[in-house]
Amino acid sequence: MAYRSSVDIHTEWDIVAARQLGRNEAKKIGFGTVDQARITTAISELARNIYLYAGTGKIEIERLNEKGIFGIAIIASDEGPGIADVRKVMEDGFSTSGGLGAGMPGVKRLMDDFRIDTEKGKGTTITAIKWLR
Repeated sequence: MAYRSSVDIHTEWDIVAARQLGRNEAKKIGFGTVDQARITTAISELARNIYLYAGTGKIEIERLNEKGIFGIAIIASDEGPGIADVRKVMEDGFSTSGGLGAGMPGVKRLMDDFRIDTEKGKGTTITAIKWLR
């Protein structure tokens, strides 16, 4: 059975807690400081989006072991409004919050695998995986 831990996102402080959990898990798996920073940045963005757009949700961190190859999965889930236009959200520079628009495309670039599952009015689950090299 895979090891999985989580942080419920309700406040901005929960974003900090999710980042800390992710960094600690990445370090335990054996990721170096650069990849720890990448993973932490991805978690930050995903948790911030939950907080801004869905209000509440969850960040789950799962340790992976696929035939002796180790990794970390970040699962961001919410029951918010869903993403109306996934293609638009994945465009560099697109932002609905007035930010830099590095959000989802940035997370995809930082991680090795990236998947969005969303349904309008039901919520979104984003899974991002980083493999230890």
